[in-house]
Amino acid sequence: MAAPRCRIDPCGVICLLLTYFSVFYADYVVVRVWCSLHGSVFNLILLLLLACHSKAVFSDPGKVPLPDTAIDFSDLRSQSTRMNERGCEGWTVCSRCETYRPPRAHHCRVCQRCIRRMDHHCPWINNCVGELNQKYFIQFLFYTGMASLYSMVLVVSAWVWRIRNERDGDAETEGEETPSKHLIVAHYIILLVESVLFGVFVMVIFYDQLISIITDESPIEQMRNRLMIKDRGASSSSPTSSSQLPHPPSHTRKPKLALLREVFGRGSVFFWFLPLHSSPPSVGGVTYSALPDYDV
Repeated sequence: MAAPRCRIDPCGVICLLLTYFSVFYADYVVVRVWCSLHGSVFNLILLLLLACHSKAVFSDPGKVPLPDTAIDFSDLRSQSTRMNERGCEGWTVCSRCETYRPPRAHHCRVCQRCIRRMDHHCPWINNCVGELNQKYFIQFLFYTGMASLYSMVLVVSAWVWRIRNERDGDAETEGEETPSKHLIVAHYIILLVESVLFGVFVMVIFYDQLISIITDESPIEQMRNRLMIKDRGASSSSPTSSSQLPHPPSHTRKPKLALLREVFGRGSVFFWFLPLHSSPPSVGGVTYSALPDYDV
């Protein structure tokens, strides 16, 4: 088996550095300006955030192993027949990385590998979001949203407190406009802008991730199904051609809790919030052998 290839994506490296810079800047402001209690709570959130982020970055998203030898593509015409005979329905062949890939696996152009149940390639973790690291990615989004919300509450409450003090008529404080106060106000503004931008951004992605899990459709599959439905609608005027178009693949509808357990594990819901390795559910999960039983 070929060794896994690690790609250094310039956009991914820049996004990684920007992520860590934003996190450490927010930590610096909170610890410097607010009391030790808020600093301790905020650092606990950041510790979980960084742990989930590192797991999402360095975990295998579900790369399909590369073959030792190239596949004979002259045999692909009989692939569908063999799939039905051997009971390996859903297996396909990727012409880019020349390997058999299991159901719901897709090729990533950045990683140059097929990823099992690929969701998307995320530059913020410089890795794909797939079957094996989607849990850590969602946890990273959750704790980033918590940190952003906590920062916004601290900044808004500090501003409200300053405005109330000024209204109380402290004449002494009016002449006390020292450079340090201007610097603190600048930190307030930068931290608030950063928290709003990152908070809204990660909450939107967090919502999309949960929807894709409970509907059992990745964004790639949603886009493919929409295109297939659009093609069928455009060809509805021609009965002969529309009958030949493939129907969107239908998944067996599972309970939403079972779909969530496939991603977060079958343990207690409390462990869903921790970046711990969790085994897949005993039933209802995705199971398949390493390679289909094909004669190539």
